[in-house]
Amino acid sequence: MASFPLSVNEKLIARSRTVGELLAPTSPFDKKCGRENWTVAFAPDGSYFAWSQGHRIVKLVPWSQCLNNFLLHGTKNVANSISTRLPRQNSDSGQKNKPCEHIIDCGDIVWSLAFGSSVPEKQSRCVNIEWHRFKFGQDQLLLATGLNNGRIKIWDVYTGKLLLNLMDHTEVVRDLTFAPDGSLILVSASRDKTLRVWDLKDDGNMMKVLRGHQNWVYGCAFSPDSSILCSVGASKAVFLWDMDKYSMIRKLEGHHNDVVACEFSPDGALLATASYDTRVYVWDPHLGVILMEFGHLFPPPTPIFAGGANDRWVRSVSFSHDGLHIASLADDKMVRFWRIDEEYPVQVAPLNNGLCCTFSTDGSVLAAGQDGSVYFWATPRQVSSLQHLCRMAIRRVMPTSQVKNLPIPSKVVEFLCYQI
Repeated sequence: MASFPLSVNEKLIARSRTVGELLAPTSPFDKKCGRENWTVAFAPDGSYFAWSQGHRIVKLVPWSQCLNNFLLHGTKNVANSISTRLPRQNSDSGQKNKPCEHIIDCGDIVWSLAFGSSVPEKQSRCVNIEWHRFKFGQDQLLLATGLNNGRIKIWDVYTGKLLLNLMDHTEVVRDLTFAPDGSLILVSASRDKTLRVWDLKDDGNMMKVLRGHQNWVYGCAFSPDSSILCSVGASKAVFLWDMDKYSMIRKLEGHHNDVVACEFSPDGALLATASYDTRVYVWDPHLGVILMEFGHLFPPPTPIFAGGANDRWVRSVSFSHDGLHIASLADDKMVRFWRIDEEYPVQVAPLNNGLCCTFSTDGSVLAAGQDGSVYFWATPRQVSSLQHLCRMAIRRVMPTSQVKNLPIPSKVVEFLCYQI
């Protein structure tokens, strides 16, 4: 966590406050196979945090107790020592009342993680699940792990037990995402150039294969109402899919190099994508237009050189739950926090070899993975404007086109839309 260079525009930007660290233990074989940490994840209800330690091992820890440890013992924390302070349970009774740590050996290198809950994140769509055979509990919480050999293993978070082993991909499973509507529909993105849709309430049945990418698929993300899926990959690809019809809606054009990460805003009105072209774009996915560009190289590279600035490749992007902030992680050893309406970061933090980042469920903390360990920072806390709160409220229930057609004064329509 050494000092890092700042551009002229960033010299006066505040540094984010470190909240804590989970440091992975060192092993003799670490130097042979590397310890890239490609994935970190928070459970939808904020109860658990999981991360890949760079090989086959995934650590699963109760998040509230993890925070308490940071407060009690300072920011540093060795991952293996957490078990001495967190309760372990061997019986199945009372699991949900006393969350416990689990160490999961996935049998192969882990590239992706995703939590899935049978409890909807919000009551946005009616899901008919009466015909499903494989009955889960009313508050089932699952962890999906995507592996180097193309397999996806599904684990019970409360017990740490393996539930399902999905085996249709032929290459690395690069990303995973669950529908937020509680349906336990899982989408996987793979280097075999496909996305696959799985129904975990139907014994893990593979429902559909989405084809359209001509190269590796790096990432995928559901819209908050579960109706749209975004997928990103090599060759500048950004695709939007209708998840009711399993058909492609449109391809978003604008990036100049591989696109490696994507995430929707909490109201579904915006989409953030991160690319090796050193940029994060914020789109209106319903119109297919770029609303905002966050550059990580100044001046930004021209399209013909966009692939050459490999010390500024953007690796990850995450939308905060206030809908106002975005975090990005790049190869220049920096984590940046942006406001969606400002050109320069509002906070920065140092991080070497970072590959992934995500906001906590309540948006108060950002977690980022580095060499098998995880670092946590306090996120910017700002009061949202009345305009932003109004936009968030209405955009949760209708897309851009419907807002523009409302029988209200044009100035009010403008007030409610995210503008270029």
